[in-house]
Amino acid sequence: MAVTRSFMSPFSSLAIFPIDDRDSSPEALAMLLHPKYQDLIVSSPALPLPSESPSPEPKPLECFGRHFPLAPGRCLEEYGAFYVGGSKASPNSDLDPDLSRLLLGWAPGQPFFSCCPDTGQTQDEGVRAGRLRARRRYLVERARDARVVGLLAGTLGVARHCEALAHFRNLTRAAGKRSYVLALGRPTPAKLANFPEMDVFVLLACPLGALAPQPSGSFFRPVLTPCELEAACNPAWPPPGLAPYLTHYADLLPGSPFHVPLPPPESELWDAPDVSLISGELRPPLACRPLNDPGCSALTPRPQLELAESSPAASFLSFRSWQGLELRLGQTPVTEAVSGRRGIAIAYEDEGSS
Repeated sequence: MAVTRSFMSPFSSLAIFPIDDRDSSPEALAMLLHPKYQDLIVSSPALPLPSESPSPEPKPLECFGRHFPLAPGRCLEEYGAFYVGGSKASPNSDLDPDLSRLLLGWAPGQPFFSCCPDTGQTQDEGVRAGRLRARRRYLVERARDARVVGLLAGTLGVARHCEALAHFRNLTRAAGKRSYVLALGRPTPAKLANFPEMDVFVLLACPLGALAPQPSGSFFRPVLTPCELEAACNPAWPPPGLAPYLTHYADLLPGSPFHVPLPPPESELWDAPDVSLISGELRPPLACRPLNDPGCSALTPRPQLELAESSPAASFLSFRSWQGLELRLGQTPVTEAVSGRRGIAIAYEDEGSS
């Protein structure tokens, strides 16, 4: 659950976000806090409503996968947060995607506190929020350095997922990167380790599942959200601190108030130099890569003065210690065929019984 501005003053605003229904209902908690807070709102999960039962009331604000019934003239940036959730059995809330989603998207200047229902202990989440934001900015730098991006189709039942895949494929192509669409279901470290050619992965899922369920350190390659890929590949995206953190890919598509279109090819934004904060090397301007070219085909000279078509996958293969069986055409002597062993692996005919 969450709260607004300062819950230490009786004149502050308060917004309650129930994460799970325990013994006490959020309405009962709201009744206890109403005398102290003049502006108190209760949030609920943004579940799809039946289309045959339209509501005459105005649709509440939907953000972070939750509904916020704000009063006219109020904005969510005016509220602080008080999260009630988690369990004593899992004190590490860094693994809680619901809390992480709120910490990343909440206004940095507003207080954020959490409470564990099992123990009743509260703590200030400002330090944890700063650590999470620093981690996500690091992932944006990893996406800018990446050459091959894996788009994980985490859901096929949410609206506009095909449009989102097309949008991010065009986005990576404009940034000079190669992208592959992978439908693997729920992402796990074992599944993603089968694709070592990918530099980063981007998970396209519903707002409640946008963040990876496992700790990011357990994956062979980092798993990003669509908002972080947009920040890495779109030069017109606002800088950190000014851009909102969006958890739903539909907010990045055309028609959304948060959509930022790609600048035209002749824009100076494509020519701006950029330095990698991870390797310290100067990234080439995106304008050097033609927008109508996938950016993956080129002619590369070999030591034998041969020309061959290279790609990110071929470049990855060239640096591996084992590249598969060698053909060695014309170098193997010709021999006559001989009879092989007969039987099964545990008992060949020419083997004695032990």
